[in-house]
Amino acid sequence: MVNGARKVAVIGAGNVGATCAFVLAERKVGEVVLLDIFEGFAKGKALDMSQGGRVLNYDGRVTGTKDYADIAESDVVVVTSGFPRQPGMTREDLIGKNADIITQVGNGIKEHAPDSVVVMVTNPLDLMTYHMQKITGFHHGRIVGQAGILDSARMTHFIAEAVGCSNEDVQAMVLGGHGDTMVPLPNYTTVNGIPVRQLLPEEEIKSICERTAGGGGEIVKLLERGSAFYAPGSAAAIMAESILDGRRRVLPCSAYLTGQYGMEDIYIGVPVVLDSNGVDRILELELEDSELESLQQSGAFYKEQLSSILGY
Repeated sequence: MVNGARKVAVIGAGNVGATCAFVLAERKVGEVVLLDIFEGFAKGKALDMSQGGRVLNYDGRVTGTKDYADIAESDVVVVTSGFPRQPGMTREDLIGKNADIITQVGNGIKEHAPDSVVVMVTNPLDLMTYHMQKITGFHHGRIVGQAGILDSARMTHFIAEAVGCSNEDVQAMVLGGHGDTMVPLPNYTTVNGIPVRQLLPEEEIKSICERTAGGGGEIVKLLERGSAFYAPGSAAAIMAESILDGRRRVLPCSAYLTGQYGMEDIYIGVPVVLDSNGVDRILELELEDSELESLQQSGAFYKEQLSSILGY
């Protein structure tokens, strides 16, 4: 952080990146730089957001660029660049397409924002987060993926609908890979402190867990063109804000494991404490045997893809 100024760079001015930049501006986090290979695209959206400042009462500076030099001195860099999912396409189908993009982005961050914390959003999330760490060479804690925050928010919404209460009163926890192998945890899900199992029948909870795991695909199918962006972009913004503020929030994120939950040398969704340097520590929950097995199976799935597709 330079002279008390705060700066966030958002790489990728598509729907997710633009939503993230807009939420950051509205929350008055500081300077926001929106970067895209299509400069006019980034500048146009940045100008549009800036003109909305009077309407929504924010003064933060939002600029658009295609030059990585403009992300210099960023405290946090949010990476949303990549091809979006299309109907019938899994997150894993995106691996080859997006790995090349992340290589370019990672080199730009390494050169121009070497002291930043990087928040990854690009899918397949856990694989691209691992790939970004390898490209930049940053400490593992300074590269973190936005995974469980979004998945937990989806589960929260489904539970609130089923219970008939406010989203604000639901606390849900989803671990594992950000994909079909994610692991929703009903045992760690409450409604204003009340265990969800006291409010909903087991079959309905099971159905909600399954819908949560397919939450992104459900939106892709409904949209027919493109994928979710309001919730993912907002979730990434909240992560960036938490890091900037050093609030030490406990959030489920894709973090690098070094033996926790019986896994190592892999990024996967687990509860972490986020501070101004990224992941301060990973929290190990007491899981049922079936939950731990599902989490480890999720990790094994991505571990195999890291080896067979990305060559790690």
